[in-house]
Amino acid sequence: MQRMPPRIRPLILILALAVAALMPLGIAGYDWPAFGGARTVGTNDQETLLTPANVGGLHRLFQVPLPAIADGAPVMLGGVATPAGTKDLLFVTTRAGQIVALDAHDGTQIWQHADGPGDCHINGGAAACYTTSSPAIDPNKQFVYSYGLDGYVHKYAVGDGTERSDGGWPELATRKGSDEKGSSALAIATATDGTSYLYAAHAGYPGDRGDYQGHLTTINLADGSQHVFNAACSDQADVHFFPSGQGGQGPDCDAVQTAIWVRQGVVYDADTDKIYTVTGNGLYDGAHNWGESVIALNPDGTGENGGPLDAYTPPNFAALTSRDADLGSTAPVILPPLPNSAIAHLAVQGGKDAKLRLLNLDDLSGQGGPGHTGGEIGPLVDVPQGGPVLTALAVWVNPTDQSVSMIVTNNSGISAVQVVIGSDGMPSLRPLWQNAMGGTSPVVANGVVYYAGAGIIHALDAATGNELWHDAIGGIHWESPIVANGVLYITDGSGNLTAYGV
Repeated sequence: MQRMPPRIRPLILILALAVAALMPLGIAGYDWPAFGGARTVGTNDQETLLTPANVGGLHRLFQVPLPAIADGAPVMLGGVATPAGTKDLLFVTTRAGQIVALDAHDGTQIWQHADGPGDCHINGGAAACYTTSSPAIDPNKQFVYSYGLDGYVHKYAVGDGTERSDGGWPELATRKGSDEKGSSALAIATATDGTSYLYAAHAGYPGDRGDYQGHLTTINLADGSQHVFNAACSDQADVHFFPSGQGGQGPDCDAVQTAIWVRQGVVYDADTDKIYTVTGNGLYDGAHNWGESVIALNPDGTGENGGPLDAYTPPNFAALTSRDADLGSTAPVILPPLPNSAIAHLAVQGGKDAKLRLLNLDDLSGQGGPGHTGGEIGPLVDVPQGGPVLTALAVWVNPTDQSVSMIVTNNSGISAVQVVIGSDGMPSLRPLWQNAMGGTSPVVANGVVYYAGAGIIHALDAATGNELWHDAIGGIHWESPIVANGVLYITDGSGNLTAYGV
């Protein structure tokens, strides 16, 4: 083997260091196309620039004001051809219904569109309608999607913001925008057969008032066709309900609530080739009304026999509803395959009742289909720090021993809960660490946990929970960070977007 000349080796080292140093300033190495990232929600397994060793050196790269508060999370796409040249772009959906495209390296606005509330007022009152949704980027990287306060999902060219108005776009997501709120982030999944779908979930506004039914609109990105799954009156498939009492304009449902308001909307599991979502308070009858339930659907948003493919409903569903202790305050987090586990496909479900449940994604109720209650694996586990969970859980795989943990944040603190496989192959949950610094939905990247709460953005060691860095930002409601290509981005309740790098 021929050795490299000694004088060449330093030059190559210098070049490698220069490339690494310039990467956050140039064309992005990977994208962040939807809430929670590209793969498992809340888990970034592509990040290499930020590490536990250097994250303490994070400093503010820029902070820019947005046209309005953005209560979700940005998404990011690299190498976009724009009128101003090739750019890495951030896209943000604001509470007021705007979508804004920003230069990811200095925050300069590239384009903006507004799909505002117009005459939409919450429950017919004085307050204007709003959204806490986040945008999503098409797998073809040509379009970005955003929920508008006109009740439609809109499709824009990533480079210049040109809106598409063909092929079914913009796509109807609700006929009752004054009662039905677009709470969740838009989500995208590509099924095993190669078809990509976009998901828009609906809930009600705070207070659980008005004529609303939680439902999921699934849009085929290839042809613009839709399926609608109504969590109340699920026997009425592929329809958006009309407001009650308006002279029989169209399909309606007497049941209300069953909101789908989890931050990520739906999660997709490639192993089962199903999507999973979860509902909040509402009627449960195990036939056509699915309050307080985790439901499984085909990737195209369809179920079977007038209901979901499968469902998990806790035995105390009625008590949860009466106490406003929604099971549907967080979606199931999909776990990676676990060696020696007797159950191949696992998820963990939290809730407002401060409990964690292990679920079998191949048989949610343990009884071979929907319409049954119970079915969780083993006993319920208390959230270590206590308190309801209204955030998306994240997964961390420890590279040292391949152990799997969930990161759970809420207003009471943050904790890591490890999955343990017993000698009989049965999984269980065991607290790993916790601290009292609460916050919103976390992201785990390269051994570091990032999350925001109480006007502070934190970075913790995923193995120990020890804080590695923090900085003051504006107030936080549901805003959550993203980490992409060595840069940390966060929106806040002061209407700013802030970027940090090392």
